[in-house]
Amino acid sequence: MLLCGPSGSGKSLVSARSGLPVLRLDDFYKEGDDPTLPLVAGSSDIDWDHPESWDAEVAVTAIVELCRTGRTDVPVYDISLSARTGTEAVDVGRTPLFIAEGIFAAEVIARCQELGVLADALCLSRGPVRTFRRRFLRDLREGRKSVPFLLRRGWRLMRLERSIVARQTTLGAYACDKDEALGRLAAAAVGRRPSAAPAPTPTPTS
Repeated sequence: MLLCGPSGSGKSLVSARSGLPVLRLDDFYKEGDDPTLPLVAGSSDIDWDHPESWDAEVAVTAIVELCRTGRTDVPVYDISLSARTGTEAVDVGRTPLFIAEGIFAAEVIARCQELGVLADALCLSRGPVRTFRRRFLRDLREGRKSVPFLLRRGWRLMRLERSIVARQTTLGAYACDKDEALGRLAAAAVGRRPSAAPAPTPTPTS
């Protein structure tokens, strides 16, 4: 199960309440000294909300390994340091379902479908103002970045939230609130097939 949505939309909360094993996709961020990191337009800030700040290939490898073997090694990422500080093992045992959650989860929907490992893809949304408040308080409490950076990022993401959700649904995620997400997760966990999420828009080929 891929679980995406804007930063602060409640992905970690839903994942914890589901009772399912969880793979944190935010641990696959690139490190702060990576020359390929994108910048916010007109700013010297790194754009940590751009898909190019994230290592999709390594994330998909971990997802597939978990699906096939029940175990994989993943990075331990410290957001405050913008660095990987080690690795840890994720073991889901023989469970037929686990959640891979993160703001870029929608970026790998098509790839996971191609590899035959996708059960469902959900996009959480709670509204720009509520998301802004929750994200800012969480990031401040956890000391993720400086206060000025958090305010700049928060204001920008609040203005972009609807377009973020629109992009993720275009990539194939089903937009829903917390309660509906928990219902779909519970149904999938007992083998009931949820109503189909929209298929990703095909990429034109020449």
